[in-house]
Amino acid sequence: MDWLDWFDAHDYEIARQVLQRGVAALAFVAFLSTLNQFRPLLGEGGLLPVPELLRIARRLRGPTLFRWGYTDRRLVAVAVTGMVLAASVVLGLPQLAPPFVPMLVFLALWILYLSIVNVGQTFYGFGWEMLLCEALFTIAFLGSNDQPPPITIIVLVWWLVFRLEFGAGMIKIRGGREWRDLTALMYHHETQPMPNPVSRQAHLLPKWFHRGEVVGNHFAQLVVPFLLFVPGPVGSIAATIVILTQLWLIVTGNFAWLNWITVVLAASAVTDSAWHWLIPAIPADLGTDAATTPVWWFAIVAAVTVLLLVLSWWPIRNLLSRRQLMNASFNRWMLVNAYGAFGTVTKRRIEIVVEGTLDEYPDDDSEWREYGFKGKPGDLRRIPRQFAPYHLRLDWLMWFLPLGRMWEPWFEVFLLRLLQADAATLRLLRHDPFDGEPPTWVRAHAYLYRFSTHAEYRATGQRWMRTFEHEVIGPAGLP
Repeated sequence: MDWLDWFDAHDYEIARQVLQRGVAALAFVAFLSTLNQFRPLLGEGGLLPVPELLRIARRLRGPTLFRWGYTDRRLVAVAVTGMVLAASVVLGLPQLAPPFVPMLVFLALWILYLSIVNVGQTFYGFGWEMLLCEALFTIAFLGSNDQPPPITIIVLVWWLVFRLEFGAGMIKIRGGREWRDLTALMYHHETQPMPNPVSRQAHLLPKWFHRGEVVGNHFAQLVVPFLLFVPGPVGSIAATIVILTQLWLIVTGNFAWLNWITVVLAASAVTDSAWHWLIPAIPADLGTDAATTPVWWFAIVAAVTVLLLVLSWWPIRNLLSRRQLMNASFNRWMLVNAYGAFGTVTKRRIEIVVEGTLDEYPDDDSEWREYGFKGKPGDLRRIPRQFAPYHLRLDWLMWFLPLGRMWEPWFEVFLLRLLQADAATLRLLRHDPFDGEPPTWVRAHAYLYRFSTHAEYRATGQRWMRTFEHEVIGPAGLP
């Protein structure tokens, strides 16, 4: 029908393919992370058991399939189902069917992951969890290969990127002074939650470079997002700037899938014409042969568009507020959320080092052996590894410990599991110094970590230098 021509985004077919397959690929990673880590962290015998949460909680964070009972077997079923559905989208299978098929697949992924997040407690309290949920819901309405992508959903993805980037930019401007005096990146590469193999090299770059990083960040997050809504080359250039800044963050850090999904979402503003200009082998009229949008599909997409526009009132008000919330959801379904990160930058890196001993009575002569984590710094000579977009949840929570209350309930149980040599908990670690044997005592010490200079590295071979700060938890054993 001719009157629906305005609804069809013919120049965004590649954008749709990138969005559907890219978000599905990251959902696969999220479900894989859940399959590997949820049970020792939150399962029946976990650090914060979900059955206990369901028993005592009067109101959960939001809807979940586990409301009617949790078991580890059900968790595995949910995670594996999510991985299978996500893999099918990456392969392009649902997209070959009518548009309601990929819609149902993405909505199923949304419900499955929402069910996990809403019982995940502090281990799922990160902004990229709600970001993935919102992306899965929004992209559910991009349709299949037989019809052009609906322009309203494409614009709503731009609106998501705008909130993600502009919200982060405003949080920084309203946050720590280091973002205003351009010194934030002189600390960030060293103190970020989980450095990667390039973080040390990035940290050791000249101060003028770090100031330039902050200026570039402010431009990319406070100016460029407005340009995403300009169709054609301007929007494509704006998306490219967002993508390039996110790629720099990917190269220099481990922020789970946050930067990766931002790249995928920002690609929604790159037109097929721009792809053709960059790679002439790609046809410029890739999406012009698609069939006309059915009226019933238009009605569904129009209703969803109105819903998301109505829900946009709360994040808009939040962006304009002096007390801007960071990574907040205004409804139980995690739709049209507020985002932002690193309103302040930590200037000193304090690491909690956990040790154990086999001595019957610990004293100054006891041999204490250090537990090794997969991602967070420990071994002074070890090169930090690249894990993103995979999310190491225990390592991230260990970074937060020195920034808040040390006596987090999960950390107490974690130490107990080490004393019990619990096999599931030990699999979360890189190195068990006792090879499965339970220690007699464990303790936790705080150390100041910093990257070694070039001269220090040449002299010691250490990538980190550390200084003892204080004892956090003295020797603790089983009753």
